[in-house]
Amino acid sequence: MKNKAVFLDRDGTLNWVHEKYYISNPDDLKLNEGVIEGLSLLRDCGFIFIVISNQSGIAKKLYSIADAENVNTFMCNLFLAEKIKIEEVYFCPHHPEFDGKCLCRKPDSLLVEKAISRFNIDASQSYFIGDAERDITAGKKAGLKGIKIQQNENIYPFCQKIVKGEL
Repeated sequence: MKNKAVFLDRDGTLNWVHEKYYISNPDDLKLNEGVIEGLSLLRDCGFIFIVISNQSGIAKKLYSIADAENVNTFMCNLFLAEKIKIEEVYFCPHHPEFDGKCLCRKPDSLLVEKAISRFNIDASQSYFIGDAERDITAGKKAGLKGIKIQQNENIYPFCQKIVKGEL
């Protein structure tokens, strides 16, 4: 049996984006309102979670891969404390102005497709929630239903609609 999943953008969807857009220190990470409640609801309905994030600050030399991994580990541990398991955090460290074009940067779907294969996900029963059109495009390219939110918007109402079959 295949898994159903919710793919999530990180910055602006899971965590608050503020004047420090590039988060390189776990102390700067603050989960958005409704994230814990929304993911708990989806978890209880059998969804698994994958985070897909563009981390162009690495290409821009604003922080390192290790810094990004530390923030991701900290975030995953916040979720684990609430019994929410993030199966994997995939991130693209590239930026076209610094590295040229790559397939892992959203709106391309390489990282989404990699997760679909690795975690045996049924794309037709899965979603991508993000605050940018590139998130939705990456998900749609891989066969997911896209849910575009506003930056830092509470995702709980959208999670309720997923559970009710309204999205």
